[in-house]
Amino acid sequence: MEAIKAFNRWETSGIEVVDSGLKGYITLTPRLVPRTGARYVGNRFHKSRTFIVERLMNKVMAVGHSGKKHFKTSGPITGKANTAYKIVEDTFKLIEAKTKENPVKVFVKALENAAQREEIVTIEYGGARYPKAVECSPQRRLDLALRHMTQGSYNKSFNSKKSIEECLSEEIINAYRLSAASHAISKKNEIERQADSAR
Repeated sequence: MEAIKAFNRWETSGIEVVDSGLKGYITLTPRLVPRTGARYVGNRFHKSRTFIVERLMNKVMAVGHSGKKHFKTSGPITGKANTAYKIVEDTFKLIEAKTKENPVKVFVKALENAAQREEIVTIEYGGARYPKAVECSPQRRLDLALRHMTQGSYNKSFNSKKSIEECLSEEIINAYRLSAASHAISKKNEIERQADSAR
């Protein structure tokens, strides 16, 4: 029996997660159609058992808050899961054409590179507020990396001739290569630098 491939194109069996903190949170069980339709949303840690490409699709649909505002999307997403599916599939085709590598493997490595290890919380002592560095949980590390990737991509494609597929593929490739041109990598470095000074 032939093994199931992501989008019926790309193997996931040989991909290894190197970051030991993220091993249990990046699920690489492939799906022909990565769309559970929030079937497990009531279950604790259901996100960790969801195929990682589907989590990217969900984040492409709703990119989350940035600076206490709901971040703009590029226009093509109007709540249609099928549109998000096509965007991610076309993005992976572009990644494969540019890097000549398995795009799922490139995406997983980009996530590992972009997942921050620390962040800042504000604590209050006698009316004065101080920043304090805290460690990030593995689930939150992935959530933030996905959010920064999609927000950076939509930011670049907004009012631009570049499509969201081109911008998202560039963002993932830059994160894979640890390039500062990646919004997720620059955001990670900035937050970890702030956490370092607040220690």
